[in-house]
Amino acid sequence: MANHTLLDLDSFLPYRLSVLSNRISQTIAKAYGERFGLSITQWRVMAVLGRYPDLSANAVAERTAMDKVAVSRAVNALLAEGRLERDTHGEDRRRSVLRLSEAGYAIYDEVAPLALSYERALLSRLDPEQRQVLSDLLDLLSDSQSMAADVL
Repeated sequence: MANHTLLDLDSFLPYRLSVLSNRISQTIAKAYGERFGLSITQWRVMAVLGRYPDLSANAVAERTAMDKVAVSRAVNALLAEGRLERDTHGEDRRRSVLRLSEAGYAIYDEVAPLALSYERALLSRLDPEQRQVLSDLLDLLSDSQSMAADVL
């Protein structure tokens, strides 16, 4: 190992963020996965469309930073299950937009409060000032991510 650069994963920020994100997502996924048969990707699609209806699948992929193929599979499954509706964009008939169906909103209206409750529990050890600092730091890291990508 003497001739190799040591990457200490326990202190490597991208790794730590990924592990934390995966653990959080998997915990929440247990609640909606067992109850509604949703995958993490399907719930993320539904969560985005619940907040921002009438997006294209590409826009959902961009907003979530998820793989377009994974989003496309999730969208197709949700459409087949009647949880999403697809329509054409008003001005551009070639572009389709997605929104939650009534069945989709019924699930969303049950899962969203569970997700918010989990978030409150997760953040409960932080005081209001720490929560704001965390939010500010996440915004700063998000903004600087593209600049940092230039070194790769």
